[in-house]
Amino acid sequence: MIRAFTRFFKESFNFNPAAQGILGINGRNVDYVLRNNSRKYYPMVDDKLETKKLAAAAGIPSPEVYGVIERHNEIEKLSDMIAGKPDFVVKPSRGSGGGGIVVVAEYRDDLYYKAGGGVIQEQELYFHITNILGGLYSLAGANDSAIIEYRVEIAKLFENIVFKGVPDIRIIIYHGYPVMAMLRLPTRQSDGKANLHSGGLGAGLSIKTGQTTHTVKGTHYIETHPDTRAPLRGVQIPDWSYFLEAAARFHEILPLRYIGVDLVIDETRGPMLLEVNARPGLGIQIANRAGLIPRLQTIEALKHDNRSPAERVQKAQALFD
Repeated sequence: MIRAFTRFFKESFNFNPAAQGILGINGRNVDYVLRNNSRKYYPMVDDKLETKKLAAAAGIPSPEVYGVIERHNEIEKLSDMIAGKPDFVVKPSRGSGGGGIVVVAEYRDDLYYKAGGGVIQEQELYFHITNILGGLYSLAGANDSAIIEYRVEIAKLFENIVFKGVPDIRIIIYHGYPVMAMLRLPTRQSDGKANLHSGGLGAGLSIKTGQTTHTVKGTHYIETHPDTRAPLRGVQIPDWSYFLEAAARFHEILPLRYIGVDLVIDETRGPMLLEVNARPGLGIQIANRAGLIPRLQTIEALKHDNRSPAERVQKAQALFD
């Protein structure tokens, strides 16, 4: 995605990525991930079940787990796990990029109606879980487990700017400071998932105010949602400081210094953690029309004292738009 936008900006606006401080994949991996994130701690965030434990330690709610399927002979227990639940989500514990996630909005008569549209039969869902267990969606292709969990209820705030899915908020945290954020929005093309690579939208969020700024889809900026036609600029995230502080809190409990924290807003249960990423993507820069490098360097120049998460958030809001 970064390469596509680099080419796009060069051709259209005589854009110089280096001058704008755009962080590329090699720079991210060498200068920030390898230098700040020891691989021995990756399992803490690569496994979503472990991440839920971290969230609990940080006092941040996460979607309730109805059950975990670890072996093939447990798949038929799915019906017991979801008994009495109106809807649910199936996801690989060690998946990435939204791969392998199935959001079921309704089920009856051995038919499962997906939130993004479409219907799958019971045996199809069982086969999908078999693929999860075989590692089809896991980061290293190793055997995985399937999490059956609560389906987040979309906040009314977002109803007009999503298509049959739940948006999430990605915040990049560096040495405990929030440096950049975006709101990821589902579309018809993304099958109701808030994933940029699948056709979802990325709306830049002001660190200072929590309002949406520029929105990108693929390699183009847009002003309205392609499915709902609702305007995308100026959407205010409520209690913005809470989200920044929740993300910044992982600095105290997680020995990784460059992370992406993904949160959602549930209409009835409020803010929740989705996951933490030790190798967050770089498309957030395009959504914000700003490079990460200057902001990361600004944080490196600070004295890393004993500021609290709230104090680090206040400092970041004073430094960054």
